[in-house]
Amino acid sequence: MAKTKQLDQIILDLDQHINQLMVIKADLASLLTQTKESSVQEIKLEDVRAVLADKSRLGFTKEIKAIITACGATKLSDVKPQDYPTLLKKAEGLGHE
Repeated sequence: MAKTKQLDQIILDLDQHINQLMVIKADLASLLTQTKESSVQEIKLEDVRAVLADKSRLGFTKEIKAIITACGATKLSDVKPQDYPTLLKKAEGLGHE
């Protein structure tokens, strides 16, 4: 009888642990989804072009060409989309030195 009671308690404990793990799993899945959504702020070519045009009007045309070249391209449309954040960061730093 004591063994049966022990096994019943073990089963109850396992059920509680399973439920806790399910809650943790759901929380992690939710967190992952939120992280993906927040990190997918896509930068478009038009956005980059607008920033670079403003900087060019301010007299930074040579520097902009150098930044584009540093990204491995000869013109803005040749810059890879994954390089847009870096290019924008460098361009936004122009004139703040």
